[in-house]
Amino acid sequence: MGVMLRLIHRGLALAVVLPLMVLVLSGAVLSVIPAWERAGAISPDSMSVADLAGRIAHRYPGVEQIKRLTSGKIIAFYSGTAGPAASVVDPSSGKPVSDYVRSPFERWMTNLHRSFFLSDGGRMAAGASAFAMLVLALSGLQMTARRMGGWRHVLGRSRGGGMQRLHTDLGRLAAVGLVLSAMTALYLSLTTFGLIPDGTAQLSAFPSVTSSGPALPVEQIEALRGIDLSQLRELTFPNAANPNDLFHLVTAAGEGYVDPASGEMLGWQDNSVARQIYEFIYMLHTGQGLWWLGLLLGVSALGVPVLGLSGAVVWSSRKHAHAPITDNVPAKEADTVILVGSEGGSTWGFARTLHAALTANGHRVHAAPMDSLLRSYPSTQRMFVLTATYGDGAAPATAGAFLKRLDAITTPPPFPVAVLGFGDRQFPQFCQFARDVEAALARKGSRSLIPLDTIDRQSAQEFARWGKALSDVMGEDLVLIHVPERPRTDMLTLIERIDYGAEVQAPTCVLRFALPGRGMFARLMGHGWPRFAAGDLIAVLPPDCNLPRYYSLASSTRDGFVEICVRKHPGGLCSGLLHGLQPGDKIEAFVKANPAFRPAHGRKPVILIGAGTGIGPLAGFVRANGGCQPMHLYFGGRDPASDFLYEREIDDWLGEKRLTSLTTAFSRVKGGGYVQDRLRGDADRLRALITNGAQIMVCGGRDMAADVMQAVAEVLAPLGLTPVALKAQGRYVEDVY
Repeated sequence: MGVMLRLIHRGLALAVVLPLMVLVLSGAVLSVIPAWERAGAISPDSMSVADLAGRIAHRYPGVEQIKRLTSGKIIAFYSGTAGPAASVVDPSSGKPVSDYVRSPFERWMTNLHRSFFLSDGGRMAAGASAFAMLVLALSGLQMTARRMGGWRHVLGRSRGGGMQRLHTDLGRLAAVGLVLSAMTALYLSLTTFGLIPDGTAQLSAFPSVTSSGPALPVEQIEALRGIDLSQLRELTFPNAANPNDLFHLVTAAGEGYVDPASGEMLGWQDNSVARQIYEFIYMLHTGQGLWWLGLLLGVSALGVPVLGLSGAVVWSSRKHAHAPITDNVPAKEADTVILVGSEGGSTWGFARTLHAALTANGHRVHAAPMDSLLRSYPSTQRMFVLTATYGDGAAPATAGAFLKRLDAITTPPPFPVAVLGFGDRQFPQFCQFARDVEAALARKGSRSLIPLDTIDRQSAQEFARWGKALSDVMGEDLVLIHVPERPRTDMLTLIERIDYGAEVQAPTCVLRFALPGRGMFARLMGHGWPRFAAGDLIAVLPPDCNLPRYYSLASSTRDGFVEICVRKHPGGLCSGLLHGLQPGDKIEAFVKANPAFRPAHGRKPVILIGAGTGIGPLAGFVRANGGCQPMHLYFGGRDPASDFLYEREIDDWLGEKRLTSLTTAFSRVKGGGYVQDRLRGDADRLRALITNGAQIMVCGGRDMAADVMQAVAEVLAPLGLTPVALKAQGRYVEDVY
């Protein structure tokens, strides 16, 4: 389904790019006209049609028709000295404001928008383009929902490079306007060709004059006195040369004729339901009568060219990432098959490394996307499935149809299969799709070549370890040395550092870097420093190393700096580099989004639990808590005299109500302990908070996180809850290293 959506979305965009651009740009121009006309309209508080007609008739004795535009402007058509003329009039006095001439530019732009100057054929093309825009908008929304991990996350923070985020964010903003414009355009197109009734109907018969005598002054005609000016569409005066002629009145409710002698309404006909629907949809599409909506739709339309450009850049980058593998043999000749499920392209890099190693050992290897799964591979002796996970456990771009294709195969594969998952342990559905593939193969009776394994954050070391295990199984020397493509980075300059922990043999520092400066174009092309929030990750690249080290961010874009907490590890390449920095020194780094580790929006309490440098992102959450959402911090360290990170800031946050409460545990002081001990001691309060919907957020080392989970499980037991149950609700999240 996901692959099909992408093919439809991309193919349709390429097929209709030119007419669609003309349609949306001309529509954006026309959307300004209702607001422009509204700005020049003079609208009295209340006035009857009779009063208006009387004032205009006295000012223009030869008046033939009065029109009220949807903007509120009143137009009088009359016989002037040089022939037919029209004026915009002030309804309160009947005096002329200006001559009325419809803009040739507006007529030209309207014809371009409706028919491309091609009569009925052009109208059909415009309708088809509107349909294409509807499909593009809906398919784009569906793909966004999949990418964000489901419809409940569709409004969450977007991920990816600059162009990918621009495409996603702009698409979400413009989607409602584009869907509304496309649906109303389709309706109007169908009414143009009579496929849907527009409710237009003539009065059954021209009524006869019911009285004789002189015509009443128009301001005294009772039928017109009962109609407010706001309801008027048109009032056509009777022909003075024809004593049997009548006033023709058109209002928002219907139309009829008025006897000029008796003042009675003759032959009135209400608008049909079909006509009311037509006029409502026409108003929605054009903004005539809703000028502010017209402007919003116009702004949405202007997003289409940008969406087209950003989509093309994203597609091009993905195509480059999926470049063909050299020495790839046809599937029917291969003794080894590698199937790849990739979203951004990085998994293909690992597939190339595996392909090259197997080929060097004399194997005939075929690599292809997982969606290319065949019913049979006549020469194959083994298969590898290397797959990432997309969003909330879904299939990545090149594997959307894999499970359905596998389900259609009735016999189990005659060869063993090895599944290797790629992902990020920070996310709750780490390698979930790989696990789903492994389970589906098992249900088919497939034999496992090697147990399912996973690679965290594109780790070359873990991939090499997997290669060693594979070598033992295959009985051959298979060395998998994967050199990941060096990611694009920025240079960050250290502006401040605060050191802690030297006295307790745990040197730790808080490092603050200046944001790198980049131009707008560079940011749009994905080359700039992206938006980030506390809890996201900064990847630092040591010199002469392509493998990044990740640190949780303690700041957000709004703070105007990049901040991390780093403990120095003996022999640690990156931590040693960072601890050796002095203000003015630079590092290479990039940001990686971590949307799964965020405080929930709203007023529900948040329980923050961290030890050591794990306080970093938690401090960032508190710093950003300008709305004073209840936040309760549990922090563990060794000695408050040496490693109480953020002590001064925490005091300030408590005073500002950004932080509701603080509970500490320092293990190397008298009466100390660990943070999990404080949780057990606060069991009653914690249970009350959790009963009120509190979210628990844990950040720190893996051992500490395991101890905290055990303590929380004991606290939750009387409530009949477990940390696993809270995780399923998004109320227990971890950032563990």
